[in-house]
Amino acid sequence: MSIYFSFPFIVWVFTVQDSSFLFCFSFFCVPVFFSDKLVTSQPEQSQAIYSLFLLAMKNFSTIATQYIYVLFFLHCCCCTMFVLVLVQAADPSSSEAPMHKAEQQALYSAVQAFVGSWWNGSDLYPDPCGWTPIQGVYCDLYNDFWYVSVINIGPLYDNSLRCTTNIAEFSHHLFNLKHLKVLSFFSCFLSPSQNPITISTSNWEKLANSLESLEFRSNPGLIGTVPNTFGYLRNLQSLVLLENGLGGNLPEEIGTLVNLRRLVLAGNQFSGKIPESFGGLSKLLILDASRNKLSGSLPFTFGSLTSLLKLDLSNNMLEGKLPREIGRLKNLTLLDLGSNKISGGLAQSLEELVSVKEMVISNNPMGGGLKSIEWQNLQSLEILDLSNTCLTGNIHKSMAEMKRLRFLGLNSNNLSGRVSPRLAALPCIGALYLYGNNFTGELEFSESFYRRMGRRFGAWNNPKLCYRAEVNSTGHVPYGVKSCKQETTISGNVLSNAKFSEANWDHSIQFVASLGFSSCNLDGILWVIIVQGMLFILFL
Repeated sequence: MSIYFSFPFIVWVFTVQDSSFLFCFSFFCVPVFFSDKLVTSQPEQSQAIYSLFLLAMKNFSTIATQYIYVLFFLHCCCCTMFVLVLVQAADPSSSEAPMHKAEQQALYSAVQAFVGSWWNGSDLYPDPCGWTPIQGVYCDLYNDFWYVSVINIGPLYDNSLRCTTNIAEFSHHLFNLKHLKVLSFFSCFLSPSQNPITISTSNWEKLANSLESLEFRSNPGLIGTVPNTFGYLRNLQSLVLLENGLGGNLPEEIGTLVNLRRLVLAGNQFSGKIPESFGGLSKLLILDASRNKLSGSLPFTFGSLTSLLKLDLSNNMLEGKLPREIGRLKNLTLLDLGSNKISGGLAQSLEELVSVKEMVISNNPMGGGLKSIEWQNLQSLEILDLSNTCLTGNIHKSMAEMKRLRFLGLNSNNLSGRVSPRLAALPCIGALYLYGNNFTGELEFSESFYRRMGRRFGAWNNPKLCYRAEVNSTGHVPYGVKSCKQETTISGNVLSNAKFSEANWDHSIQFVASLGFSSCNLDGILWVIIVQGMLFILFL
């Protein structure tokens, strides 16, 4: 682009021979005054420069020379802006907004409480939001001043703020950052035995109007309970307490955070019942409380979580029946209740979850059968895991009508009856597990189905189940299932052996009768002993 603009300038130098050359060349510095700082802070001078530009244009007698000058002027602007960038890089204070001393001091003290007193921010210039900012700390402008809006502490991404190995603490200075929107701690508190720490219970009300996201991830040294004062954070949209050492009951006050979109409580030691107040989180999209010690039944108030997309309560100690209100979660795409103590059969309202893509209820003493649900209503379902749920009865024919189903786990139950060949016709099926049941009869699946599925089709440990042996078999057969032809051969051999034994038996009876004994009057065991004794004497 520079070459393009320079060419007309050279032509102009050689064609224009009057005094206007010097006047025009003096405008080489004009673009400097059109910098962003001048235009915004000194509008009168900017207007004056613009007037001089128009005056210079009048000194050219032809349109051609005016056009050449405009191109030259634009060329100078580009070069000057490049110089301005270099100047600002060398002197960042010329364009940086200031930070209040109180804000800066609150930030430094809050950071020191987590990373150690050795850090004092002396290498930051001109302030924490200048050209050498703190990694993990971000700022926003409010009324032409910098205020801290984000603090991430821990080895996340390129973060240089790592927690001290000594005792860290929640300093009261942290809560003086009145524009703080995001606060995150990742792998910061690591030792529950040497340096345990609890979440501060006070001052959270100071962040009530600003804080939108609060996260504690992978902090095994973070112990104690969740403070009730979290209920003050009325603007909170994301609360993540993932894989920490927290325990105790979940506070009812979390249910008052009506702006929450994400609530993650997984991987802790939380116990007790799930508060019914959680049903008031009408904007909630994600609820993950898996891998805890929660007990009791699912609150019926969960039916009010109509915006919910993901519900994961797996690996707890939940019990009782599934509430029928669960069918009101029309937007739910994932339901994981695996590895609990839920019983009472599959709730019929599950068929109303028309958006669900993944349903996992495995490892629960659920009981009941599959016929209570019209499975064809779940046309979005891709993963269905009902393994080890004490199911009985037959496979409902409507299960073969879930066109998007990729995974079906019915293994380790008490299901019986014949296996419908229509299951092999499911267009997306990629894994089908039926092992550990009481299915009977012949598997009427094709050899191409066995070849495509391999070990992803499991039907072993069904003693009365066999597969059809094709004449031109290439060796693709279901693992652990015997051939129906083999079973027929075995049955025939057993029958032949039985007939042979019966013939010998009749001969023995006739022999005994010829000796004057009546088989009808002898006790079974006594008669056998007598026969064996007589035969022994004859062969001596």
